[in-house]
Amino acid sequence: MKYKAAAVLALIIFAGSFTLRAKELEDYLPDDVSYNPGIPKPSEVLGFEIGEQHPDHALIVQYMYKVAEASDRFEIKEYARTYQHRPLLLLTATSPENLGNIDEIRENHLRLSDPGQSEGVNIDDMPVVTWLGYSVHGNEPSGASVSMLLVYYLAAAEGEKIDLLLDESVILIDPVYNPDGLNRFSSWVNSHRSAVMDGNSDHREHNEVWPGSRTNHYWFDLNRDWMPVVHPESRGRIDMYQKWKPNVLTDHHEMGTQATYFFQPGVPSRDNPLIPDRTIELTADLAEYHAAFLDEFNQLYWTREGFDDYYIGKGSTYPDLQGTIGILFEQASARGHLHDSRHGKVSFPFAIRNQFATSLSTMEGTHEMRTEFLEHMRDFYLDAMENARDDDIKAYVFGNEKDQGRTYHLLDILDHHNIDVYELAEEIERGGVTYDPSWAYIVPTEQPQYTYLKGLFMEHHEFTDSLFYDVSTWTLPHTFNLDYAELREGGRFSRDFDEDFLGDRVGEPPFPEGRLHGEKEPYAYLFEWHEFYAPRAAFRLLDAGVRIKTASRTFTAETESGSVDFDYGTMMVNSGIQDEASPEEIHEIMETIAREDGIEVHTVETGLTPEGIDLGSGSFNSVEKPSTMIIAGRGTSMYESGQVWHLLDQRYRMNHTLVDKNNLSGADLDRYNNIVMVSGNYDDLSDDEVADLKEWVRDGGTLTAIGSGVRWPVENELVDVSFRETHRRSAEKGDFPKYTDETADRGSEVIGGTIFETRVDLTHPLLYGYTREKLPVFRDNRIMIEPTENPYASPVRYVSSAPQLSGYVSDKNHELLEGIAGLVVGSHGSGRVILMPDNPNFRAFWLGTNKLFANALFFGNTISAASTE
Repeated sequence: MKYKAAAVLALIIFAGSFTLRAKELEDYLPDDVSYNPGIPKPSEVLGFEIGEQHPDHALIVQYMYKVAEASDRFEIKEYARTYQHRPLLLLTATSPENLGNIDEIRENHLRLSDPGQSEGVNIDDMPVVTWLGYSVHGNEPSGASVSMLLVYYLAAAEGEKIDLLLDESVILIDPVYNPDGLNRFSSWVNSHRSAVMDGNSDHREHNEVWPGSRTNHYWFDLNRDWMPVVHPESRGRIDMYQKWKPNVLTDHHEMGTQATYFFQPGVPSRDNPLIPDRTIELTADLAEYHAAFLDEFNQLYWTREGFDDYYIGKGSTYPDLQGTIGILFEQASARGHLHDSRHGKVSFPFAIRNQFATSLSTMEGTHEMRTEFLEHMRDFYLDAMENARDDDIKAYVFGNEKDQGRTYHLLDILDHHNIDVYELAEEIERGGVTYDPSWAYIVPTEQPQYTYLKGLFMEHHEFTDSLFYDVSTWTLPHTFNLDYAELREGGRFSRDFDEDFLGDRVGEPPFPEGRLHGEKEPYAYLFEWHEFYAPRAAFRLLDAGVRIKTASRTFTAETESGSVDFDYGTMMVNSGIQDEASPEEIHEIMETIAREDGIEVHTVETGLTPEGIDLGSGSFNSVEKPSTMIIAGRGTSMYESGQVWHLLDQRYRMNHTLVDKNNLSGADLDRYNNIVMVSGNYDDLSDDEVADLKEWVRDGGTLTAIGSGVRWPVENELVDVSFRETHRRSAEKGDFPKYTDETADRGSEVIGGTIFETRVDLTHPLLYGYTREKLPVFRDNRIMIEPTENPYASPVRYVSSAPQLSGYVSDKNHELLEGIAGLVVGSHGSGRVILMPDNPNFRAFWLGTNKLFANALFFGNTISAASTE
């Protein structure tokens, strides 16, 4: 055992007996130290005791600033703002002497992660850095209250023991990872709190209305956003993480009320293979401290089951690939103030007590094992460089000639994770693609962040376990649908990798800027649909009343910048058909979309073209301004609803309407030309609502269904397709399965998050803007649609042999997926029904398929009926 029993006992003997309702602050605190009366207690700001009710975020923030002002042990920094403008804070707690030299301490600590400097760093007197983070899920609130207890304890406790801890530690406290979600939860449960508490699970307090409060403003799970850094909460947090590189990071959660308490290690067979053995060993060593603290009041707990360390984008796994020890804690939740469970009553104060105890155990264990954690960080990066030198992959080259937007967003992710990227210094050809310095970038593997870089780019094909707590793959070049190649040492090319390929290092990537080629008042403006932000550009024009046409055939035009070949989906704005926007207004918008949307806009002075269709051809279709309804509410996927909402709102800046499914009967469907149905159950729609939706489609609307949402239009005869039958695993002849294997057997047939390869028809309106005939797609379900009899109605199909690109899939499912339809278009009257069994908007970082969804909104009504019947 690593811990010192006497020290542990001294920390965890609480004053008095612990009751379901904490009456005093002292009910939580260790009693072996004295407390400075000059430090404000939480109740002095909250107006109630910790655990008596749920604090809203503003009160937590107010308390943190009060303590930082009163204590010479604290520094406070706001590192981001949520979508709802709530501040995210990081507090630094250490001795006053350390605080006076905190920048020097941080810079010296970061040298441990620099293999060129780390061996010269003296760790004997170096403070260990511990990051304690709370409540990434808004309805898992005990951690937020713990953060106030912890800040009070570190500011007010006095004595040799606390002085030694603060002298040899820098403790970073992130009080609330998800302020918007926490506020939704506190408002709900406080609004339903009774003076006589009821722990019955039927009580309204324990049953929030849809979408609940787990997620952030756009209904995203922020615990899946540490890698893609889509949201401001994560972007700011990762910036602070990379500025500190803590030795230990905690992620305090809650789980179902009927459970007990979990802390890592997780399931050994589900650890990410890139996590070093030493990381797992240190996690287990630290677990002994947690166990000792919880044993003192006979708290039930468990490890090595249920949770894993595989997906590198969640809070307890991200650090493990950075030289940090990430620790997940899961407390059985009161889901309010009091909740009955099979282990007795779970109260909010009870949950706070346990989470506070493991916060203390983390600080204690990290402090006592200080040199081991510091040595581990140094060794992690030295080993990473050695592993990089042994890796025959020496670099990755990537990019897309036609779409700088997607490339920019990948560069942004790499920059946030402190991964070095370089401009490509010379043209190279790999795999039939010529990578040009004007648009391609190169990432060498021999760099300190090798381990995380490898985790982002590698494909996953070998697994020791078939169960995953989250997705089984996230290979970024596939998610962004970018051209990419691995440059190897000693490959079949004479210069497979050469350091001369490395140009200037890319710093913070600038957003790509397009260009407007030509003068005001031309015959027409033209821009292609390749760029990621082309939908935003088109909506700017349509919203200003500008008439747009899109090309359903290719052509060549003589532009102000010379002869240019234009692809399917090219947008054309002719000055002669405008009656709302003036030429000056149109030109100003074109300048804006070139500057802010990264679009290359060309001008022409004639409608005649040397090749292909002329600009007045009937092969140019009018584009109608999308007016989109997203059906949300109880029974639908809040995650998929939020992903559509975020894409239209944050990426494309398009008007849209979220309509609760329960209010569908009162909606004026005539206001919309697009309706989106995400995964969910729509069986509770009334006969009148079903009839109204069918009539709306028949009259010309476009219905786009995603994931399990595809079943509703099929079952209601809006489109005629067949589903490929899937089967549950059955025993082979002679097998005698064990009861204890049932969960694993059932889970092995789940497709929880895998990348597959499809073939696409680049001439189809739903594929406008794509340039490669192969498209990686993300799948997390077993909804398999047979290809349609009309071959033009299935413009996306899984390849017919071995479609798996990366991630886990059982042999049986892999075989079933071969050749299925990845997208289907049907007709119902004058309208179109578009079925997308694979989610094109997954977690807002699957940018490679976003345009499939955008095309459904912009071009769905241009698809010919003959191609769908």
